[in-house]
This record gives sequence, structure tokens and C-alpha cells, in this order.
Amino acid sequence: MADIDVSIIIVNWNTMYLLQRCLESLWPQGDRAAASRLMPDGHPLSFEVLVVDNASTDGSAEMVSQLFPQVRLLANPTNAGFTKANNWAISVAQGRYLLLLNSDAEIVGDAAESMVGYLDDHPQVGVVGPKLLDADGSVQSSHRRFPTLATGFVESTILQRYWPQCRLLSRYYCLDLPMDRDHEVDWVVGACLMVRRRAIDDVGPLDESFFMYSEELDWCWRMKKAGWKVAFLPSAQVVHHYGKSSERDLPHRHIFFNDSKLKLYRKYFGLAAATLLRAFLLATYAFQLVEEGSKFLLGHKRPLRRERLGLLLRVLRSGLRA
Repeated sequence: MADIDVSIIIVNWNTMYLLQRCLESLWPQGDRAAASRLMPDGHPLSFEVLVVDNASTDGSAEMVSQLFPQVRLLANPTNAGFTKANNWAISVAQGRYLLLLNSDAEIVGDAAESMVGYLDDHPQVGVVGPKLLDADGSVQSSHRRFPTLATGFVESTILQRYWPQCRLLSRYYCLDLPMDRDHEVDWVVGACLMVRRRAIDDVGPLDESFFMYSEELDWCWRMKKAGWKVAFLPSAQVVHHYGKSSERDLPHRHIFFNDSKLKLYRKYFGLAAATLLRAFLLATYAFQLVEEGSKFLLGHKRPLRRERLGLLLRVLRSGLRA
């Protein structure tokens, strides 16, 4: 294995312009031939970049080949999913650390160097995540506690719309922890996270039963069970254009998000809990269907209501089985 410090892995599906911005952020000085960056102490940090393209039709693969010839392009003939694509890159990457980076994210300054330095200084930490920012500089929620069974019925469901300030969500989103200093957490959001190779060797790669979503939560859970720590490092900052990589097909985003959530709850809370949660989630979509249908019949923003009705029907027809 080559002596490479960091393998930067980016999975892409039809986000060519965002992917180009993401890649450009890896060479802030514009020297795209450079294979190293400088650590704060002055010594070089060697890195490689791997892009896995999941059969994009927008010219993403061609753009990478033409503008970033130093990037290792792994082209999937079909959309294999986010998790499987990451695992492919992990299996061929050569770095002692692996930085999993969304195609809709951009490294800010020396964020990568900060995460490497942190892992070098904290050998018991298996995963570290940065502070995620919106394009306007506002902070995104990116570090969490593990969910309880009750969390699944509130977080990212219609109940959160009516009960956003409940104590259960405050605990889940770690709102009691400071945002200006590093600390240990249960898991970090997968838009950007750096993983120690030895930790992957210990617990295995991402669970490919998750097509996309919840895979990083499961990974961190397995890391913690194996004795590795997970950390949040706010001095490392990454801009994340949240949702841009999946906004082209909102019904599938809902289906895959909830399907993965149900798989996670079955894995950690059992079949009965997952069955109950699926019934609840389908009921919330049925309620929203009635709600949107009523507004449509009343003539309120009919084009918007028609679009939402189509989304809700597709989700209900799926049975939340991706």
C-alpha cells in the first residue's frame, strides 16, 4: 500500500456542477496536479481523490476526466447506490484515513488537515466529523446522539412539524452541547466524515443493505460498540448544499430515507418495532394526502398541491420498501 495519508472519496449521481465545485475546493491554490497539502506544522499531507460516478447522464464522468485527470474515476454502469459506491472506493483506496465527502459539499480552508491532525492526536477516535455550514454560513445540525425507539416516531415525521422543540429532539440533535469546541458524540452526519482505516478493518465497511441514508449512523453505532470513539470537530468546516444531490427525485428521497430508517430500527430495535414504525409512517403520509387533497379542492395553490399529491401517492404505493 502506498504511503498516502488521506483518500478522499466522493460519490456522484447527476450533480456535475456541484461535483466540480467540490473538487475545486480540494485544490484551493488552483494547482490540480498537487498530490499533497501542508499541515499546520509545515509537513506535507499526501492525498488521493476517488470519484465514484453512479451512471450519471449529465456529463459528470466526462467533466472529471477532462478537468481533473489526476482524480481516479470509478464509473458504475448502473446506479449502485451511495453505500455500495462508497464501499467500492474504500476497497481500492490507499490512505490511512478515508474522507467520505458528498458531491454537494465543499471543503473550507484546512478542514481536511484539521481532521487528520485530530485523528493523529486522538488514536482512540475512529470517526471525526466537521462543522457543516449552509452556503450563507449558518450552521447545520451535523452531530447527534443515537436515536431511541421514540425518536423514530418524531424525527423527520409530521410530528416534528407540530412539536419541533420537544426534549426528545433537543437531546437527539445534541442541542445541549457547545458548537465551538470538539467533543465526543454518538454519530456524525455523512455529508463529510473522516474514518480511520484501522477502525474500518475492525468493524467492516458500510452496510450495503442501506441504499442511501442511515448508513453513517449504523457505521458509527458499530464503531462505538467496537470501542472506537466518534468526535465532532468544529474547527474543521465544510459547506454543505443540503439536499441538492437528491432533490431531482423527491419521492425517491422520501422512500429511501424512510426505508433506511426502518431497516435501522429493525436492526437495533427488532422486527416488531420496525413494523409498528412503518405503519405509523404510512399513516402520516396518508394524513398528508388528505390534507393536501383538501387544499387542492379548495383551490389553494393547485399546482403545488398537485405536485405534492403525486409525491405522497408514490410514497404510499411504495409501502416504504425501496
